[in-house]
Amino acid sequence: MHTELRLTKPNSRVRLGAFKALRLKRAQDVIEAIAWATVAFVIAMFLIAGGLKDVTDLPSALKAISRLTSLIGTDLLLIHMLLVARVPWIDKFYGHDKATLAHKKLGKPVLYFIVAHFLASLIALAITEGKNILDELVYLVTSVEDMLTATLALALMILVVVTSLNFARRKMSYEAWYIVHVMSYAAVLLAVPHIFNTGSDIAGKPVQTIFWVTLYLFVAGNIVWYRVASPIIRGLGVGLKVQAVVPESSDTTSIYLTGRKLDQLGGQAGQFYMLRVLTPKQWWRPHPFSISAAPNNQFVRFTVGNRGDDTAALQNIKPGTRVMVEGPYGVFTEERRTKEKVVLIASGIGIPPVRALAESMAARPQDITVIYRVRNEQDASLLAEVTEICRVRGFNLFVLAGPRASNYSWMNANGQDVPDQARLTMMAPWISESDVYVCGPEAWTQLVVKSVVRAGTPAEQIHAEEYAW
Repeated sequence: MHTELRLTKPNSRVRLGAFKALRLKRAQDVIEAIAWATVAFVIAMFLIAGGLKDVTDLPSALKAISRLTSLIGTDLLLIHMLLVARVPWIDKFYGHDKATLAHKKLGKPVLYFIVAHFLASLIALAITEGKNILDELVYLVTSVEDMLTATLALALMILVVVTSLNFARRKMSYEAWYIVHVMSYAAVLLAVPHIFNTGSDIAGKPVQTIFWVTLYLFVAGNIVWYRVASPIIRGLGVGLKVQAVVPESSDTTSIYLTGRKLDQLGGQAGQFYMLRVLTPKQWWRPHPFSISAAPNNQFVRFTVGNRGDDTAALQNIKPGTRVMVEGPYGVFTEERRTKEKVVLIASGIGIPPVRALAESMAARPQDITVIYRVRNEQDASLLAEVTEICRVRGFNLFVLAGPRASNYSWMNANGQDVPDQARLTMMAPWISESDVYVCGPEAWTQLVVKSVVRAGTPAEQIHAEEYAW
């Protein structure tokens, strides 16, 4: 299969122009406005219900704080969960990495509101009943309906947020992180009885009850459908299996998948799927991989680098092994393109989506420039294919091989004392009037983006997407 390069017919046309970016921004504004409107609604309902009129002393003030922080915290928690539900209508407008980043940023405020609710309620009750805080906590957990589950929910939320912090995430394996974050669903479920049965701002109030039931069902429906039901239904329908495993370099391997009606998978060049290998040891863990060939009806191909974790086992996966994919995800696609000229920049295992884009993009000869940064030109994954695509389609190709020019450069050392942005402009003279797609290791990508900006390319024309978790 790998001895003959069979190219998929590229897109025949693409809509360009600044209007595309404006339409995207408007769609994002609508989504964000709806999210903020839910927060404004719960605050308004709290005030309309007289949430502040009974504040006369410290305990009553603490009770008001407890009620308000509970409402805001719960609303933000549901938004927080929806951001990583991998729903297409969020991914389409933000991309998986930006949605995940927003999810991370929202984690701390959610925790602060929920903890403030817990402490304010606990202290207010302790003062009112003349008990110390510890005795009051024991009484609530052991004697008040639904308080035990609510306390467990809080503990799980704290655990999830703490393990999301950078210092903790760096020390955890993906498997451990994944298991802990599955607990976030348990935390929400444990808190539901407390919210609806004892929450004075919901229980017995039709408008508030309808709002919260609708919000819970909407979030739960998106999570269950897009994270569980849809992948299973589509997986059974397509029936993907490993057809072949082909070494591409000393540390990368292409995995070819075949199945029924591959067009049902959808997807575009540049997007990625969560690949789930259906073996006893790996079925529970999905891996994010970009497709390394444009979508077609013959096969789906992922080119996988050996990162020293479960990806090492994928290098030797047996043909016939059943797999399932979730997705497609990501906005590293031609849909984000607004200019005729395009510069595709890749390093290492960042080449798969760039190779697929080069194959599929609508372009005339010389419209696209491909820059491929490699350690060793003789051991560069997919280089032969990229070279052939550029030859057939008349694209410019620059292969930057060897050691880095310096710690602050993303290019190779070629003996020229020239800044990266100047060398970049030499290779792609129209860089400031181009869409630039960058894919590679995170630190390397940041250096590339800096030099592209210095070369005069507006930020909205630079496209880079990370597989965030």
